[in-house]
Amino acid sequence: MSLDLSAGLDLRVDAITLTEQLVDIESVSGNEQAIADAVESALRALPHLEVSRFANTVVARTNQGHAERVVIAGHLDTVPLNDNLPARRDDDNLHGLGSCDMKGGCAVALRIAATMPETNRDITFLFYECEEVEAERNGLKLLGDSHPELLEADFAILMEPSDAVVEAGCQGTMRVDVVTRGERAHSARSWKGVNAIHGAAEVLARLNAYEPRRPVIDGLVYREGLNAVFISGGVAGNVLPDECRVSVNYRFAPDRSEDEALAHMHEVFDGFEIEVSDSAPSAMPGLSVPAAAAFIDAVGGVANPKFGWTDVARFSELGIPAVNFGPGDPHLAHKQEEFVPLEHIRTVEAQLRSWLGGGR
Repeated sequence: MSLDLSAGLDLRVDAITLTEQLVDIESVSGNEQAIADAVESALRALPHLEVSRFANTVVARTNQGHAERVVIAGHLDTVPLNDNLPARRDDDNLHGLGSCDMKGGCAVALRIAATMPETNRDITFLFYECEEVEAERNGLKLLGDSHPELLEADFAILMEPSDAVVEAGCQGTMRVDVVTRGERAHSARSWKGVNAIHGAAEVLARLNAYEPRRPVIDGLVYREGLNAVFISGGVAGNVLPDECRVSVNYRFAPDRSEDEALAHMHEVFDGFEIEVSDSAPSAMPGLSVPAAAAFIDAVGGVANPKFGWTDVARFSELGIPAVNFGPGDPHLAHKQEEFVPLEHIRTVEAQLRSWLGGGR
């Protein structure tokens, strides 16, 4: 089910009602045109914003001449439907696909764009497509590649669900295949070959014995992780396998680059063949940067480390310190029972308003 867009989005309503409107516009990755149309139309009606669009990514900028600029960003897409539309609301929560990840955050950003024409710093509002799918389709990445000047800023806030508390930086992620080789033979004459699956026992032993780091960065304790996530091998029920692959996911702290992470994988699995199948960089929390420090102070003085990867890493690659700050429990993202607490929406909006120079 999708929303009747004949009247468009109403940015005069409260952020909770606006979240409900956004949820009811189905926007599974690759199908964001309707929601991007609605967002663009609503923003173009605001004379204090300069609005541009690239495919299904919408950018709206204030130009008040302030010395500092912040990006407030959210993705418009969701994971596939799972019998969780339309939205429904009870006394405490708003339920529905994308309510937590991350239409509650987008609604807050849209309300601020509509109701705060004057702020104490310039703002670039960014609503982008295809965050939930492969990186080459990601609207933030594509905009950074084609029009990086539109993302220039002193600080960025990604409205990812974070329990309405700042989560700083993010872990990097790398997936490697640790490969063992053998020699095929009939299982009745196993001494004639070498079993590659048996050879993987040492890989698993090293993983079991591994002690992950817990580095402290900007006062935050990040916990790394190294885990087998897949194992594959085998030819037939009566044949010794000549190859086995243990797929290992390494979640590395922000003080390590991708090259350093890969070097660590070679160190851990010394003597084994390694093939990289996926990699994404980490992002430093950057809490010592004045703009970031001021934001943390304004929203309660509390920041937690981000366990997982988010698009703050893309801002980091552009040299922009960024944090995750949005309504919703990140553990509910992508679940059928996804919901966002109404109080989270109110709290995040109020704190952003205060930081940007307005009241509740």
